[in-house]
Amino acid sequence: MVFSSAIFLLAFLPVVFVLNYIMKKEYSNIFLLVASLIFYAWGEPFLVFLMILSIIINFLVGRLITKAGSIGAKRAWLIAGVSLDLLFLGYYKYYGFIVSIINGIAGKDLIPDPGIALPIGISFFTFQAISYIADVYTGEVEASSSIVNVALYISFFPQLIAGPIVKYRDINLQIMDRTITKSGIARGFKRFIYGLSKKVLISNVLGLCVDTIYAYDIKTIDAKTAWIAALAYTFQIYYDFSGYSDMAIGLGEMFGFKIPENFNYPYLSGSISEFWRRWHISLGTWFREYVYIPLGGNRKGKVRTYINLVIVFFLTGLWHGADFSFIIWGLYHGFFSILERLGLKKLLDKSKIVSKLYCFLIVNFGWVLFRADDTLTGLRFIARMALPFRHSDINLDVREYMDAKTVFIFICALIGAGALQKLVPAKIADKWKGSVCEAIYCVIILILSIAAITANTYNPFIYFQF
Repeated sequence: MVFSSAIFLLAFLPVVFVLNYIMKKEYSNIFLLVASLIFYAWGEPFLVFLMILSIIINFLVGRLITKAGSIGAKRAWLIAGVSLDLLFLGYYKYYGFIVSIINGIAGKDLIPDPGIALPIGISFFTFQAISYIADVYTGEVEASSSIVNVALYISFFPQLIAGPIVKYRDINLQIMDRTITKSGIARGFKRFIYGLSKKVLISNVLGLCVDTIYAYDIKTIDAKTAWIAALAYTFQIYYDFSGYSDMAIGLGEMFGFKIPENFNYPYLSGSISEFWRRWHISLGTWFREYVYIPLGGNRKGKVRTYINLVIVFFLTGLWHGADFSFIIWGLYHGFFSILERLGLKKLLDKSKIVSKLYCFLIVNFGWVLFRADDTLTGLRFIARMALPFRHSDINLDVREYMDAKTVFIFICALIGAGALQKLVPAKIADKWKGSVCEAIYCVIILILSIAAITANTYNPFIYFQF
C-alpha cells in the first residue's frame, strides 16, 4: 500500500485515524501496531513475517544485552543481534548480486539465480532495528520491557517503507506517552497534503518524462535530451523522496508523533559535504553515528579519516541497491567529499554562486549514474552531456517526451526546490503559514492530487526499492 493510492487515502487512513482518535490511549499502541502490520502485509502478505521475526529477535537481544553481566557479554549479544539483522538484509537484498558476480567471474552459471523477492523497506526497518540494540548497548536508552512498543517503533506505518530512519531514543518517550492535539492534527494534515502534491503533481509528471527518454535507444539521444533527462530526474527523485518524508512526518504528527526532518533544501548546498547534511538527513546521521564515529571518525589522522569516509560512502551506495552503479555513485560522492577536505572547499567558499553551481552539477551527474539501467548507459549519457558537439547530428524532437504541462511542472519544481523559500521574505512566509490563503491552497492541491491519482496509473515510489 502506498500513500498516494486511493485505497490508502479513502479507506485505510480515515479508518485508522478515526479509530485511533476515539479509543482509549492505553490501546493506541496495540491498535497502531496491528494497523502497521496490515499496511505492510497489503503488499507483502508473506514477507511481513520476516519483519515480525526481526522484531522478536531485536526485542530479545535488547533484553539480553541489559541482563548481561559483563561488557564482553553485552558486546557478544550486540554482535549476534547486528549479525542476524545484516544476515536477513544480505540474503534478501544482496545474495542475488553476489551470485551474479561469482557467475560473471566464472563465465558461466555456477550458481543458479535465486530469484529472491526483495521485501519493501527492508533497509529502513533493518537499520532501525540495529539502532535500537546499539543504543541499548551504549546505554543511550533502556531496553523496552514491552515487545509491543519495540514492534511499533520498527513497524510504524508512516515511516516503515521509505523512512525517515528514526532512532529509538528519539521516539521512545512518545511511544510510551503522547498527546494528540487538534493543532497537531491540523499541522500534520497540512504537511501530508504538501508531501502528497510533491509526489503526485510534480514527481510523477517528471518521472514519466524521464522514463520516456531512458526507454529510447541511447544512439538516438543527443546532448539536449540527455540534459533534460538528467535535470528531470534530479527533481523527480527529490520531490518523490522529500514528498514521502513530508507525508510520513505529517502522518506521524496526526497520530501524536514527532518524526525528525529528512530534507533541508539539499540543492541549495555549496558542497557535497553540505549536500549530505541536507539530503536524506536520517541516513547520513545513521551512518555517522553507527559507522563513521565507531571507526574513529576524524580523530585518528587525515589518512584514517579519508579511509573512514570511503567506507561510509561505499556502504551508502551499497545500501541503496545491489548493483555496481549504486556503489560507484556512493564512491563518486565520497571522492568529492574527500577532495573538498583536501582544499577544494576553501576555494569554493570564495564564491557562493560558484560553490552552489559546482555542487548542483556534481549531484546532477551523480543522479545519472543512479538512474541509468547500468553503469555503461549512465556514462554514455554523461558523455553526451559533457561533449555535446560529438552528437550534434542527432536532433530528437522535444515534443516526443515533453509537453506544455511537463514544462510548467519543470518550472514549478525548480522554483520549489529552495529558490522560492530563499527569495520570499520571512515576514511574508510567516503570514502565509496558517492563513486562509494557505488553507485554500491546500484544498486545491489536495483535490488536484486526488484527481491525478484516480486518473493515472503511473505512480511509482523510487525509494520503495531500497
